[in-house]
Parts: sequence; C-alpha cells; structure tokens
Amino acid sequence: MRRVLLWTPLVAFVIVLAVVASGLFRPADRTVRSALIGKSLPDVTLPAIAPGKPGLSNASLRHGGPRLLNIFGSWCIPCAAETPQLLRLKAMGVPIDGIAIRDTAPDLRDFFARYGDPYRAIGDDAQSRVQLALGSAGVPESFVIDGNGTIVLQHVGVIGADDVEAIAAAVRSAR
Repeated sequence: MRRVLLWTPLVAFVIVLAVVASGLFRPADRTVRSALIGKSLPDVTLPAIAPGKPGLSNASLRHGGPRLLNIFGSWCIPCAAETPQLLRLKAMGVPIDGIAIRDTAPDLRDFFARYGDPYRAIGDDAQSRVQLALGSAGVPESFVIDGNGTIVLQHVGVIGADDVEAIAAAVRSAR
C-alpha cells in the first residue's frame, strides 16, 4: 500500500501533463460565431470621408445587390496587408464598401496612394458606433451583406489569399 502512495503523485503529474499536451497539440476552433448572421444590419448613417465616394446608409446597403462590407483604418497595419486581397475581390466583380474607423481624409488618401483603393463607398465612423453595433471586435473585419441588408457571413481578421474564393462565392450566392 505504501508503494502505491509513493507513485500516486507521479501518476497524477503524468495525467495532468497528458491533458495539457493534448490541448497544446490539438488545433483550437477559432471560428467566431456572429450573433448577427441572418439578421438585418443595424442602423447605418455614415457621412462620406473620401472625396468622390459616397458615405453609407441603410438605404444604400439594403439596395443594389450583395456586397462585402469591410471595416478598416488607414492606421491599421493588418488592413494594409489585406488590401491586395480586397483588390483581387474587386477585380473578380465583388462590390466592396468600407467603414473607416477613427480616420481622416488625408490619411485615407495616403493609404490609398500606397496600397490601392478597392472601395465603392466609404463611411466615416469617427466614434466607432456602427463598428460596435455590428459586434466588430476590431479591424480589419468584413461582412457579406445580401441585397436586402441581411448579414450572411462575418470574417474576423485579415482576408488572406486563401479566403478570397470563399468570400467571392458567399457574395455571389447572397442574392
């Protein structure tokens, strides 16, 4: 009996070590499940921030077909990293509207000159009110919106090259 008690701490340690190791080597499910998927966009009334591009409103987002709504900032390094994928989506015929978070027109002009401009319309969300109403955790974040203003898909983080086809397909099927 005494020998069993001597080995108990070692056995317990090995069990704990096995549980921790299994958690480290098993990939985590990092999918963000949006509570807004299948629901209408919240109220959106954002003035224009970029010259020659309109702002955003519920009327503009609920008519004109499906689109990608991208939340970004010119000050955001990951947003710059995803711009080539947004330009690729635009070249594939995906309409893209943007919500600029806490930004300025001169900073956006410099951002577009450096990285390119994939947006049809850009709304100025200076206080992040619409971003928060969408449940957005940060930038960049994108939403596929159908022609009625219903959220079909939420993509958290940078749109990578391997995400482009799936997002384009989601926009095409979101009639």
